[in-house]
Formats: sequence, C-alpha cells, structure tokens
Amino acid sequence: MKITDLPIKELEKEDKREILSACLSRIKEVEPKLHAFVTTLTAEDVEGKGFFDSSFQEVAQNDKGGSAEDSPLQGIPVGIKDVICTRNLRTTASAKMLDNFVPPYDATVVKKLKDSGAIVVGKNNCDAWAHGSSTENSDYGVTPNPWDLARVSGGSSGGSAAAVAAGEVPYSIGTDTGGSIRQPASFCGVVGLKPTYGRVSRYGLIAMGSSLDCPGPITKTVEDAAIVLNVIAGEDPKDATTLKDDSGQARMTTDFTKDLNKGIEGLKIGVPKEYFGLGLFDEVGEVFKQSLLTLEKMGAEVIEISLPHTEYALAAYYIIMTAETSSNLGRYDGVKYGFSAKNSKDLIDSYFKTRDEGFGDEAKRRIMLGAYVLSSGYYDAYFMKAAKVRRLIHDDFIKAFEHVDVILTPTAPTPAFKIGEKADPVSMYLADVFTVPVSLAGLPAISVPAGFSTDKLPIGIQIIGGHFEEAKILNVAHQFEKATGNEEWRKYKPKV
Repeated sequence: MKITDLPIKELEKEDKREILSACLSRIKEVEPKLHAFVTTLTAEDVEGKGFFDSSFQEVAQNDKGGSAEDSPLQGIPVGIKDVICTRNLRTTASAKMLDNFVPPYDATVVKKLKDSGAIVVGKNNCDAWAHGSSTENSDYGVTPNPWDLARVSGGSSGGSAAAVAAGEVPYSIGTDTGGSIRQPASFCGVVGLKPTYGRVSRYGLIAMGSSLDCPGPITKTVEDAAIVLNVIAGEDPKDATTLKDDSGQARMTTDFTKDLNKGIEGLKIGVPKEYFGLGLFDEVGEVFKQSLLTLEKMGAEVIEISLPHTEYALAAYYIIMTAETSSNLGRYDGVKYGFSAKNSKDLIDSYFKTRDEGFGDEAKRRIMLGAYVLSSGYYDAYFMKAAKVRRLIHDDFIKAFEHVDVILTPTAPTPAFKIGEKADPVSMYLADVFTVPVSLAGLPAISVPAGFSTDKLPIGIQIIGGHFEEAKILNVAHQFEKATGNEEWRKYKPKV
C-alpha cells in the first residue's frame, strides 16, 4: 500500500519526511485535475519553515504540556478548509472578496493542530463562504469527485473530502453548518464527523451561520476521526459557545479512542420513518438496508422512531442560516480589508460596487433572503417561526433518545450528482435534507462509507448521537467499519 493511502494510525510508524514528501508529490500530481486546494505549500516552503528542525519540535507543545512528539499527529500533513484562518497563509473563503487576505493569527483549531506537531500543507477549496452543497460555487473553480471527475465532490467542504479521498493528505479539517462535512464525506467515500455544537471552538472561522457552524475532521478511518477530535476538542475562552457542564467543569476531556472497540450487543438503533420519502434513491436505500442488517447481525436492535417535525427542517434552516449569513457578510464593505471596487464616486457608491462585484450569485441570494426574513414586518412571520420550529426539531431528537442509543439514516438522498446537474437552487438545497435536522438540534453525527452505487459511486450512512455523545457514535461507526472491512467494495479505489 502506498504511503498516501495509509491512515494516521499507521503513519505514526513511518518516516515523517517521507510522509510529507509523498503528500506534496501527490498534490502536485493530481491538483491539475482535482483543484482540491486553493493555496498549497511547496517543498521550498516546507524547508523554509523548518518543520523537522529540533528547535521547531521543542517549541511545539500539545494541550497536556508534553512534547508534540507525544501526539499521533506529530509530523502528519493536514489540509485546512479555506474558511478557517491560518497565520501567514492566505485564507480566501474560496471567494474573490478575500483573494489576498492573509490572517495575522491562527484559528483555535489550527493552533491546536500545530501545537500537536501537525503540518498544514494548504487550504482546501470549498463553496465560496461555505455557501453550497457541491463546491460549484467556489470562485476558484469546481473540485470534482475523485471517483468520477464529471461529478461533484459535495459541499461545502468538497475540497477537504476530495483531498483525503485522493490521498493528497491523510486528513483534513472542514466545517459543517447544515451537512458540509458529512455530505461530501459520503460523496467521496471517506469519514466525516460533525461534533456537537460547542465541542470544538469556532474562533478563527469565517462565520456563515454562527449558531450552526462546527469545525470537524474528515479522515480515512473512524479511528483517525477520534484521534483528530482528541486534539481539536475543548473549551476555548475565545469562543463563549464552547460549553461546560452544570458543575462548571469542561465537557471536553474525553479520550475518544478509548471506547472504539466496545461491542454493540443490545445497542438500540433508531430509524426515523420520516427519512424515507424525501427523494431517496433506490440504491441509497438498498445500501442503508444492508447496513441495518449488518448492525443487527452484530447484536444491535433496530427500532422505528418518529421525528415528526422533520418535514419543516429544511425550510427553517434556510431561514435561520440566511439570516445569520446576511449579518455575518455585512462586514465585507471594501473599507477594512478584502476586495474594494475601483472608480467609485463616493463612499455609498463604493459599498454598492464592492458588494456587487465581490459577492457571487449564491452569496447575494443568501444575503437577500436573510435581510428579508429579518426585516420589519417579516421577522415574526419568518425568523421567529423558524426559531420555534428549530426548538421542536431539537425536542423531537431529545424524545427519541429516551428510547434509543443512536439514530441511523442515509447521509444524503443520492450519490454524487453530475457537475451542473442541479442548476435550480432549491434542488441543490435538498441535497442536505438528511443532515440539516441534526445541525438545527446541535447534535453530533458521523458519516461512514457503507457501499457503492452500480456506477461505483460511494454511499455513506449517518450515525447520530445525543449531545456530547461523540464517543458513542464513534464506537458504533468503528464497529461497523470493522464488520464491513472485508467487503468487496472496500477494495475500490478512486480514479485520480
């Protein structure tokens, strides 16, 4: 097996210089076709930064106060979604508005990775501002799917998922607002974990929907996702939404690798009946049924449940998210930083021209929708109603978890669709129909590969847990991964 195919766990035993060299070579080889990165380091950059100098290793400290050499991520390359700030490394949000923006600081998640010895090799392409489900909205070009270059890699973290699937990096960090880690992970045949809202700091994210955004790992295996979560999780004084429990103790100290090998005999798995009339493709449904049979053979009990407000989730999400988006994008006015239009007559004209020329169609659509639902006369009719529906969806999940341990659904209703196939925005929004309810409730969920379509396209299943129950869903996902490890489809390889 090539070094670029190995998961983090196995790379611990390999020479770190060889790993980095192999990843940089792989990036150089496939990027002309894949466009999974907006910005990448070169071999010269790496030597200049002295990643393997003893002085660098002495400075790098992990959260426990030990040497970075104690961390399984020490010396392992990582790709960072381009909406996450990286000190002295261009961060564009895949939007021309921020074409030359170089942050003076690291996002907390990036700092934690660097403190553990991880090596950031570049910034992954995404839908501009993370607005999309296919990476077709990037101002730097589409990232196609490594399994079929005529199809999308998903979104908005499409570049992050494609880079891992194609062996450019062993893992990446994406963000998930309504499914933007899980859906591209499903499309690209990798593992994608959305943590509980508040589990991982949002400090340093270029915000989209502030009450929804969650950074998380995209990896080759479930164990790798647990390894990365161990590093990036934790309370952050720079982000008030990272949470403590009622006793005032941080709820972020779990070792997520500890319970991976627990058996799942007697585990109660809920299957929501509402998820099977929402444009579900037959092949996805068949893979899902086979996954349920596998889990039943392992001793789990499958129980039908109801999440009655599911049908309202997508509408509520696209009201709440656009409202928050319109507010967050208000700062891009051409004055403080970023793109500024030329030849403006006055300040007001500059504002209009900058935002007209700097924002793409999807950003404008979301700004207008958000401004509308927050406007006088419509706030109560739309935004407040959506907020109330969000609470009902949250309560549906809480009630369901009184009877089951985890909930299982397909990750996406279809395999990866063709580039340009979904020109209608509403049909694009429907690609997130299974992931959005989880985001509204702030729950953790993981997408794991579960099979393939007849066109050899990956299909994932989504395992959902209660708040702060990442360890539980990681355990179920890992056991499923082991149980299907010898399946024929596990031997398939991407085309690039």
